[in-house]
Amino acid sequence: VQLQASGGGLVQAGGSLRLSCAASGRTFSSAVMGWFRQAPGKEREFVAAITGSGSTTYYADSVKGRFTISRDNAKNSVALQMNSLKFEDTAVYYCAADKKSWPITIQAAEYDYWGQGTLVTVSS
Repeated sequence: VQLQASGGGLVQAGGSLRLSCAASGRTFSSAVMGWFRQAPGKEREFVAAITGSGSTTYYADSVKGRFTISRDNAKNSVALQMNSLKFEDTAVYYCAADKKSWPITIQAAEYDYWGQGTLVTVSS
């Protein structure tokens, strides 16, 4: 089972990036998928998650209104559209999958599979 995150890069504050996470090895269409991030010297924190059906999403307060999580179960993938990026959004972003389809959890320990991370750097 592999989760491959991509789409990170360097962007100016106020700009946008779209992260993608492709899953292989098993189907995650019924699993909660999430994005977490870890800034230098800080703990990993929850960013956003989406249920297996895509009908329910949940966001950290710090990204609400700026980030949008979505999924394409036909392609076994999940995306994170990040708009109005801020310097404090700089971090390594990880996608993760929970074997369960419900409920959404913000606890990293509840997720069973993790991607390798993709670096997002926002310049001020």
